[in-house]
Amino acid sequence: MPTVAHLPFETLYGALKAAAEATRLRILALLAEAELTVSDLTAILRQSQPRISRHLRLLAEAGLVERFREGSWAFFRLAERDGAAKLARELIARLDPDDATLSRDRERLAAVRAQRATAAQNYFRQHAAQWDRIRKLHVADEAVEVAIVAALADAPIRTLLDLGTGTGRMLELLGPQIERGLGLDLSLDMLSLARARLDRAGLKHCSVRQGDIYDLPLPRDSFDVVIVHQVLHFLDDGGRAIREAARVLRPQGRLLVIDFAPHDLEFLREEHAHLRLGFAVETVTQWMEQAELEFVAHRVLVPGSDGRIAVSLWLGRDRRILIADTAREVA
Repeated sequence: MPTVAHLPFETLYGALKAAAEATRLRILALLAEAELTVSDLTAILRQSQPRISRHLRLLAEAGLVERFREGSWAFFRLAERDGAAKLARELIARLDPDDATLSRDRERLAAVRAQRATAAQNYFRQHAAQWDRIRKLHVADEAVEVAIVAALADAPIRTLLDLGTGTGRMLELLGPQIERGLGLDLSLDMLSLARARLDRAGLKHCSVRQGDIYDLPLPRDSFDVVIVHQVLHFLDDGGRAIREAARVLRPQGRLLVIDFAPHDLEFLREEHAHLRLGFAVETVTQWMEQAELEFVAHRVLVPGSDGRIAVSLWLGRDRRILIADTAREVA
């Protein structure tokens, strides 16, 4: 028989009491789909902000959800670690996904996500030509690129996938040492710039196409290396993107994530559509582990005296053992 995780009476009672209310149960179901703010939940559930805040406080006190602040925004997600968190997931798993109320909530959640995506796409369209210049807000590109090359230097790369390829710079950087490269991006403006860059570099074995980072149009076990470079801070569900990236890795394939360390530059959110103001080390590490990747290394590049933003690199590896001969590779 499977081992049952026991909870103290007060913990179990508090968790069940917190979840045993219609709005709070709906909130749990929504947070199982994405990390959300009070404003997001207000728009989805059509209830006042004070009421939503009260429900979230009760859920947090019961250990069912976690709150974390980034600048002036607060995000909520299902708790990860203790017994009450497991109970929340067990309750959600027993909900009928076709329930009319939950289906309507998911539709409104999709609308909230669509609004975010539209804002990001509008930003990309307006700033595509200046994208490389805007990146100079953080640690110098040259230093970041040296660190990227060093992080991947321990093994050859045959096939490379660059998610959120932007101007295609990662393909240009690593293209000379790979057999095949593919960049995906939602923005048609960015893809136009990337194609022009690859043409100029003569990298005929590299290509770009439109694709959704949450739903990659690619089969499992497709790439030796996947890069997610300065993309996660635009997304509302970084963990989901990491899991999808891990899906297309070959056995022993590597996932390299490059993004901002935590910072407080609110104008990036307000003017440049950054949803997240950087990431703590453990946040991306945990996402990799949840995607069943082996966490290999983390490195932070500290900004200079001019106060630019620090940049972090996380490296993960597919845990499966690679067995190779002249004819095949299998997990």
